[in-house]
Amino acid sequence: MSCCDPKDRCDTHQKSEEIRERVRRRYAEAIGTASSCCGGSCGLPGEEDIIGGNYTREVLQNVPEGVQATSFGCGNPIEAAGIRPGETVLDLGCGAGLDAFLAAGETGPTGKVYGLDMTEEMLETARRNREAWGLENVEFLRGEMESIPLPDGSVDLVVSNCVLNLSPEKDRVFREIVRVLRPGGRMAVADVVALRPLPERARRSLSAWSGCLAGALSPEEFLRQMEAAGLRETRVEVRKAYGFSPSRTEELFPELSPEEREGIPGALGSGLIRGEKPRHA
Repeated sequence: MSCCDPKDRCDTHQKSEEIRERVRRRYAEAIGTASSCCGGSCGLPGEEDIIGGNYTREVLQNVPEGVQATSFGCGNPIEAAGIRPGETVLDLGCGAGLDAFLAAGETGPTGKVYGLDMTEEMLETARRNREAWGLENVEFLRGEMESIPLPDGSVDLVVSNCVLNLSPEKDRVFREIVRVLRPGGRMAVADVVALRPLPERARRSLSAWSGCLAGALSPEEFLRQMEAAGLRETRVEVRKAYGFSPSRTEELFPELSPEEREGIPGALGSGLIRGEKPRHA
């Protein structure tokens, strides 16, 4: 079968839709239970914990408690974004809205923040959180990051937090990011990073995909896909590695053999990924 075979394309499309639907269901359930994408705190406390320690106490002290409880990220892209007053920001996979709200505080009332999510349950929570916080310069949109419902060249900055790994078509996502960025615009995202290859069965696992793990790119893959989409000044900064305990590894990857699971601790981490759209073509 050739790489251009219609059946091959059909199978790839079907797999992508299966992944999206699993992700959609998992996040709809997660927002109702305030559990993370991987079922709570993924790993051990401290550097091995995906959810914990991503925001300083100073950042969170003015955040309404309900907003903090519904954050599912693996880092803090806002601290690396260098947001300027009056800028327009897009938060991909905004979830319940924490990073969108933090960005709105940086842009000030003259700026604008869009939050995009494909899960209506997440957006309903985000809109309630916006009311609780009293922010008027944040707007939430329903859609997929592979097809962003915004015009060309309409934003100065794209951020996301533990979301790009969930897409089965990351090349489309990067092209969309470049499309909506203005010339000279930036991308700053926090995401799960593959520090070494995962077993192939782990890569095929739908539960590991929706758990933010199977879809992780290596730093080299991030750089290659960003540059192919047209981003420049690309860089990946790995911030921490996840040392999952044996019981947690078995829970996350039940389909793997004990020997395969031994290679999981230390294979994944989180990082800050950045790039810029050239000012001139």
